[in-house]
Amino acid sequence: MFTRNHAAILAVAATLCAASSAFPDDNDKKNENGPHVLLISIDGMHAIDYQNCIANNTCPNLKALGTSGINYTRTSTSRPSDSFPGLVALVTGGTPKTTGVYYDVAYDRVLAPPTIATGNGLSGGTCTAGKANGTRTEYEEGVDLDQTQLTGGNDKAYTNPIDGGYLSIDPLKLPRDPFNACNPVYPWNFIRANTIYGVIHKAGRYTAWADKHAVYAAVSGPTGTSTPSNVDDYYAPDINSNVVPLPGVTTATGVNCATIPISGDWTTGFDSVKCNDQLKVNAVLNWINGKNHLGTASAPVPAIFGMNFQAVSVGEKLIAKGVYGGFKDAAGTPTPAMLAEIEFVDSSIGQMVEALNKAGLLHSTTIIVTAKHGQSPIDPNRFFPIPGPNNNNGTPPSGILGSAFLPDSEINQIGPTEDDISLLCSSPGPIQSPRSPFLKAAPRRQALVRSSTARRSRPPMTHPACLRLIRERRTLSFNRTWASSTQEVRRNRRNTVGLRRTIPT
Repeated sequence: MFTRNHAAILAVAATLCAASSAFPDDNDKKNENGPHVLLISIDGMHAIDYQNCIANNTCPNLKALGTSGINYTRTSTSRPSDSFPGLVALVTGGTPKTTGVYYDVAYDRVLAPPTIATGNGLSGGTCTAGKANGTRTEYEEGVDLDQTQLTGGNDKAYTNPIDGGYLSIDPLKLPRDPFNACNPVYPWNFIRANTIYGVIHKAGRYTAWADKHAVYAAVSGPTGTSTPSNVDDYYAPDINSNVVPLPGVTTATGVNCATIPISGDWTTGFDSVKCNDQLKVNAVLNWINGKNHLGTASAPVPAIFGMNFQAVSVGEKLIAKGVYGGFKDAAGTPTPAMLAEIEFVDSSIGQMVEALNKAGLLHSTTIIVTAKHGQSPIDPNRFFPIPGPNNNNGTPPSGILGSAFLPDSEINQIGPTEDDISLLCSSPGPIQSPRSPFLKAAPRRQALVRSSTARRSRPPMTHPACLRLIRERRTLSFNRTWASSTQEVRRNRRNTVGLRRTIPT
């Protein structure tokens, strides 16, 4: 079984199609507020999935969009390819190097740990003001007030049991900025670039988005405040919360969400993930009809709005009660369970197109269908899981690094430092006692520079061992940085927020 922590699932996926007009529309009317953009991410879907379902007539709505739209075949997701960097790339146009977002869980050399432990195990710690601290960062369900609840745990803000949004973020679980009075760094302020949401909101237009976690209100982009004010209506029924019955909710393919099995979170069942997605689909339909995401009040039709689908992404990884998702072969032939996920997404998009047509908005709405990321490998014969405890699949990166004899303090800061290289490869002479945790944890590297007389000597910088250390330093310094930025950028965060908000996207 694939797991979220395996780098193997972070594959490249191409943009599927973009269309400004798809179906016959006899009742199109002028919209006084101007054009609209409906942005849809089918997380996990590859270009080959789109091609296969077109060829096999299993996605008629996507096929109709592609007939009158443009299919961009030479595009790829962010690298690394995953939900957080992929989403940010869609709304900023920036690479992870530009936006500072490499992964949901990363490492920052400057920020300080959260005040209390997160739900996913990031320990709380201290924040020393005015000094670079260094911490792992976490922007996923673990920072919710209660990640087991669909609402994220803020029952005061979200009285409807199917509601949820950014108000469920617990600021005590967020990393802190030592150069901003140790205040929590909200996900939208973690991004180092403005977003299309910020640009459109500043122009006075209404904006909306639905996603799988409260933290993905990050689409707002920097605001310098504790609210993602560039998103007027944000909806996030958490995908990793416990499954609950959803009376009155039926998916686009007819699954009754009031009777789905109540077990695990929404990613543990082929039908439960459809039901969680349907909540977001219903929000999009409500926005098209001029209401808020729950349909309980009137609201402007957003200038930009949309959602992400999890059904395909989960379907590619899931094995439930002996039923396999994913693909049968390297050609991307889906299993029956996987095909059902694709058909659900296609039918849901059909609901949106039909709603746009009925509202007279189809010709004034550009529909963009894409994918934050893909999943790999498509060929099931090329999947080689790394055994975890008790030979279970799913060893997290920390476990892999730990098995390489790195101490806990170095798991988030791997590789030789400049001091290591200088110590090992400076002018010839006896090597002093290792001062670096890296050297202490890597006796094999010390053995590389032992002389034949057992006298520990420093080889010259041109020695193969030193050249290898230098290459590893260059490679690992990127991997080690992940979502971190330079100390100067973090220190000057308060002074650059206004600038970032006005840079053209």
